[in-house]
Amino acid sequence: MATNSAGIIQTVSDYYSEKVRTHGATPRGVDWNDPDSQALRFAQISQVLPDNGPFTVLDLGCGYGAYYDYLAECYTDFSYLGLDISEAMVEHACGRHPGASNARFASGAHPGETLDYAVASGIFNVRQHHSETEWRAFLFDTIAMMDDVSRHGFAFNCLTKYSDADHMQERLYYADPCEVFHHCKENYSRNVALLHDYELYEFTIIVRKINVP
Repeated sequence: MATNSAGIIQTVSDYYSEKVRTHGATPRGVDWNDPDSQALRFAQISQVLPDNGPFTVLDLGCGYGAYYDYLAECYTDFSYLGLDISEAMVEHACGRHPGASNARFASGAHPGETLDYAVASGIFNVRQHHSETEWRAFLFDTIAMMDDVSRHGFAFNCLTKYSDADHMQERLYYADPCEVFHHCKENYSRNVALLHDYELYEFTIIVRKINVP
């Protein structure tokens, strides 16, 4: 499907670069309200990961590397690649993790390699002036890329169209969880989970691949 990917990537990069310049390496610097909601999101997307290592994981839209910090508290044997289109974010991530031998951070929209798992938290929320049609295409194109670069599975979250009307904002994108679930089920694996039972206005999709050589 066609998408204005270059325009969207530039818009998103500018938006988050300004956020981190204003708020620094904090949850507000990646447009989250507080550390508790950030950790709750991390717990949901981490359900795609195995209980024990070793494994490799791509964090798409890594921000300042908060998900690496979360993983380091939960796992001991993993390798992490944090990728972000905002160079300002990557600079903060590198500066916060100078001694992390199992972590790499890079700027870009594609990792250029295959890892065991891919996750993305929050990258599909802020559409700003882009149309819903354009942003939906961006969402599905990015999901396809996550499938391409992951061996065993991937996970991501989106704001839900079932959000209370008085909490919804015009500049944000609210996806249809049933449509996204069906898309992943039809295209990527029969083992797909839709998590819509935690106290945030969003949902998480977990895709576990099967019959991997």
